Amino acid sequence: MHQPAVPHLAASDPEVAALVEGEARRQFDTVRLIASENYVSTAVLEATGTVLTNKYSEGYAGKRYYEGQQVVDQVETLAVERAKALFGVDHANVQPYSGSPANLAVYLALANPGDTVMGMALPAGGHLTHGWSVSATGKWFRSVQYGVRKDTGRVDLDEVRDLARAERPKLIFCGGTAIPRTIDFAGFAEIAREVDAVLVADIAHIAGLVAGGAHPSPVGHARIISTTTHKTLRGPRGAMLMSDAEFAKPLDKAVFPGLQGGPHNHTTAAIAVALGEAARPDFREYAANIVANAKALAAALSERGFDLVTGGTDNHLVLVDVTSKGVGGKPAAQALDRAGIEVNYNTVPFDPRKPFDPSGIRLGTGAITTRGLGVEQMPRIAQWIDRVVSAVDDEAEIEKVAAEVRELLAAYPMPGWA
Repeated sequence: MHQPAVPHLAASDPEVAALVEGEARRQFDTVRLIASENYVSTAVLEATGTVLTNKYSEGYAGKRYYEGQQVVDQVETLAVERAKALFGVDHANVQPYSGSPANLAVYLALANPGDTVMGMALPAGGHLTHGWSVSATGKWFRSVQYGVRKDTGRVDLDEVRDLARAERPKLIFCGGTAIPRTIDFAGFAEIAREVDAVLVADIAHIAGLVAGGAHPSPVGHARIISTTTHKTLRGPRGAMLMSDAEFAKPLDKAVFPGLQGGPHNHTTAAIAVALGEAARPDFREYAANIVANAKALAAALSERGFDLVTGGTDNHLVLVDVTSKGVGGKPAAQALDRAGIEVNYNTVPFDPRKPFDPSGIRLGTGAITTRGLGVEQMPRIAQWIDRVVSAVDDEAEIEKVAAEVRELLAAYPMPGWA
């Protein structure tokens, strides 16, 4: 059953309660390899379901537009102080509802419509809010995009520098959603200084690895850091902005009143809990294990003939081009889902296929590492992936894999299910 239990929900609305139980069971029975997902702790789950959701709190601690903030101010201050201590930053704002509004706040704070901004192209591994054409950031600003080398799948900082010199952007974003390799924050910072741009590091995917010492930190290189609070950081669905003291006021004004109303106080409390967990010694071990599992999974997939973008990984993420297996990313992902292996289909650099039917699948090891799976299980997961991708229309084989998945996972506890 779902843990913590939901007896009042079950009594009041059994239909919704049944859906909650069904999702908890699905998560327990599935090898969850979506790189942007994880399992939060039971403590984080409890924090998100508290009476803090009842309180409206426009403004910031000590400067609210509603009365009755004595406790909420302490909750938000605690989250802010924990973020500052964990990441070693001057300023933190824990109010953004998600990663996209957090990034939009950076534009609102520092740029005007029509200004030139620069980010990684979406097909190369960047994020929509780094200036891609279908995003507001690509419509309201003059966006120039850098990519990766075709021969390596990696960013070429010489090409980034040439583009920055030619275009003179006001903002440069580094980071993205499908980058399997270490981000060279120092290299990007050098380019930003040369063209008098503000470097923004979007570490949404790797924040937990940064906090746990398994990936270099952007602090001291990027003037502004944006992150979600879930993914590898293992918190609730939310976001944070962190920065040098110089940008504290404009970023805060951009979040509220620029883009949002009152913060979600129950989420703020859960962020505080997750940040407290991330400051513990065992989280450093967890972050290291994420990377070890990703490297082991990548190696096992490579041995089975899968084509890995960049040839491997340095972090939690493995990007796989399944073209050589004679199948597209979408049917591969859908077949894997039926087999109890949850991934997402994803474009790969220079993908000849359309974004809704791309050539790749994206995998991440954050969630399975939370469950306690280790490098010794990665070859077996790679074998399952190979069996399913090689037989996307063979439902008997797919169900056989699903049964094997359930059998394995029964031995690994999951926060949120008892």
